[in-house]
This record gives sequence, C-alpha cells and structure tokens, in this order.
Amino acid sequence: MPKKVLIIEDEEILGNILYNKLVENGYEAKWAKDGEEGLEMIKAMMPDLILLDIVMPKKSGFEVLETMKLDPVLSKLSVIIVSNSGQPVEVDKAKSLGAKDWIAKTEFDPEEVIDKVIKQIGKS
Repeated sequence: MPKKVLIIEDEEILGNILYNKLVENGYEAKWAKDGEEGLEMIKAMMPDLILLDIVMPKKSGFEVLETMKLDPVLSKLSVIIVSNSGQPVEVDKAKSLGAKDWIAKTEFDPEEVIDKVIKQIGKS
C-alpha cells in the first residue's frame, strides 16, 4: 500500500510539481488548495505526511498546525512546511506547533522535497 501525502498549497504551478513528483516516486498524493479544505482532507485521508504552505486563503498554514495540535491523533502526523519565507521566527513557530521540517520555495528543488519526504516517512 503506497504511503499517503497530502499537499496543502494554493499555488497551482508548485502544487502540480509536488503532486507529479510524489506520484512518480510511488506515493499516493492528494492536493488541497486552501487551509480549510486541507483540514477536511487531513481528517478524511489521515495522510502519512503533509506538505503545508503557510500563506493561503481561508486558513493559513499556522492555523492548520494550531488546529492539528489540539487533536491527539492529528498532532502525531508529520508536517513539512513549504513556504516563501524562511525567517527564523516563522520556522521556530512552525516547529513549536509540530512541523518536522521546512523547505523555502525560493530554493525549491523537487528532489530535495522527495529526500525530506523519505527522511520523514520512508520510501513508498
């Protein structure tokens, strides 16, 4: 059974790149385009890993993390932040809310994403 990864990302191009790269590497990928839809999909699919943007419509990545942290089951899920910003204060906040890793979109490399996914949940 393939491992499940949920992408929560509002940028169409990046979402497509992430989705295609994950599927190429044998993962079952789903994609939500805002934080509210993302939370619904987290509960429905219980992914092995979440790739989460911070700045999104309806709910920000931080709001998604805050909601997850309050739930004993969701708080155990692995999250990697994929964000335009890599400011230490934001990275620290994300990690304090349970994020395991951080990828800056400015230095985005699809292979790095796959490496980080494998590091968190193993190969699919």
